[in-house]
Amino acid sequence: MPIILPITLASAGAAAILNIWLMIRIGMVRRATKIFMGDGGNPALIGRMRAQANFIESAPIVLILAGAVELARPGSIWLLGAMGIYLLGRVAHGVGMDGGKLIKLRMIGTMTTMTVLLGLAIWAVSIAADA
Repeated sequence: MPIILPITLASAGAAAILNIWLMIRIGMVRRATKIFMGDGGNPALIGRMRAQANFIESAPIVLILAGAVELARPGSIWLLGAMGIYLLGRVAHGVGMDGGKLIKLRMIGTMTTMTVLLGLAIWAVSIAADA
């Protein structure tokens, strides 16, 4: 039986794993600082919490757009690439939110996310306009 939406399915699975990784990173700071509720005003905890929250803000719409595009244009290597770039960008953003020498990864992740989101949106609208 063929898999429906294999790119979206794999991307959603990878996104779930990425979300767990972001949650673990929050837990590591919580344990180290003994802040078990809220952010306690701790910059490291705030940064990691925002990294996960920012991921949760973008992931649903990216996955919905990917699924819609894949339904209309199955088997696209471009969609696979876009989703890979999106997920790598979210990893970069998460690491960059720790600051320090890796702070530039935050902007790279942000710009990657915005570019993929815009690209998927334009692609979806163009598919709909052709129908």
